[in-house]
Amino acid sequence: MNAINATLYDKLNFDLIRDIAPVASIASIPLVLVVNPSVPAKTIPEFIAYAKANPGKINMASGGNGGPAHVAGELFKMMAGLDMVHVPYRGEAIALPDLIGGQVQVLFGVMPASLGYIRAGKLRALAVTTEKRQEPLPDVPTVGEFLPGFEARGWYGIVVPKATPTEIVEKLNKEINAALVDPNMKTRLTDLGAAVFAGSPADFGKFIVDETEKWGKVVKFAGIKAE
Repeated sequence: MNAINATLYDKLNFDLIRDIAPVASIASIPLVLVVNPSVPAKTIPEFIAYAKANPGKINMASGGNGGPAHVAGELFKMMAGLDMVHVPYRGEAIALPDLIGGQVQVLFGVMPASLGYIRAGKLRALAVTTEKRQEPLPDVPTVGEFLPGFEARGWYGIVVPKATPTEIVEKLNKEINAALVDPNMKTRLTDLGAAVFAGSPADFGKFIVDETEKWGKVVKFAGIKAE
């Protein structure tokens, strides 16, 4: 969210890149493009064709204006050239019942929240939004297999104030990465629909810069405004 908020909000009392020292990335949270089973599309190409044949008639839910699900959907619309109506909810947990009930037709949902409904057949997963297929849904392709270059995910990491001594940053990074290689940690994250996302402070810093730039372009292109 912070990488999105850097552009979404006109006036923030901090600069994400200038004011923090990246310590360690922790987990990556895949999103999954899910549709109500009434939607007559079982693949991304079929969904794109269906959406293009029905401009302005497909409701795309999200957990809130400017949130990860929203901007992922806007990136998809931008890259595929689609006209879908964004319907923001106050949280994904509120959006999911309406998606299951058919009031909205599509959602880029966080995988942990959607997995149970996918496995129960209440929602149909068309694709995951990460670069690679995900272990909890091995047969579900990536969006990028059909729209090259598409990638979106949530993520968690640790940062500290910019003035924090380098030796403290390095020690924290070492301890966090040591915890992330624990098989129990990996298993637990996988069960939750997440994945280990480890690296150096420099790696995490570059990732934050890249994410801020990427989502800034999407926010501007879609004209997204903070509520």
